[in-house]
Amino acid sequence: MKKVIVFISLIFIIYNNTLMADNQKMILELKDGKLEIELFQEVAPKHVERIINLASNKEYDGVVFHRVIEGFMAQTGDVQFGNTNKETFNLDRAGTGSSNLPDLKAEFNDIPHERGTLSMARSSNPDSGNSQFFICFQSTPHLDRNYTVFGKVVKGMEFVDKIKKGDGPNGLVENPDKIIKFSTVK
Repeated sequence: MKKVIVFISLIFIIYNNTLMADNQKMILELKDGKLEIELFQEVAPKHVERIINLASNKEYDGVVFHRVIEGFMAQTGDVQFGNTNKETFNLDRAGTGSSNLPDLKAEFNDIPHERGTLSMARSSNPDSGNSQFFICFQSTPHLDRNYTVFGKVVKGMEFVDKIKKGDGPNGLVENPDKIIKFSTVK
């Protein structure tokens, strides 16, 4: 019996370490510092692939945090209208755009929305996630299994806390902070 328990425990440890090895890390640079982000490839493979693809093409560099609600989340990722490096930048339209890639099918999972969680923004259609995402300032369980969690800030949340907050119930930000650079860890 002990051998069976040891064997099962060994399999669990190997499996868990394999999952952890599959988790990719990225660096998101803000004006106040760098965030280290762990991506959850095993539960949201298409979303992780999309984020890496857009970041590798420098689509996120210069994108504003157009919607930031104190105690809730900071939203960014509108590579169409929210990118200050592009001619299409329009702060009034930031939050309404996406990439030129097709929307993603939802990959809802059991990872909770807690402080530091990265989750894909979407419209009322669950399969409308594209490029926009948000970072949670605190636990937001009402979002669990309703939005695709694809990563978590593992270092640098103090810099997320410094992102300029928006006004009103929608958290729209005038003269917003932006992503300086978003890249994979080599």
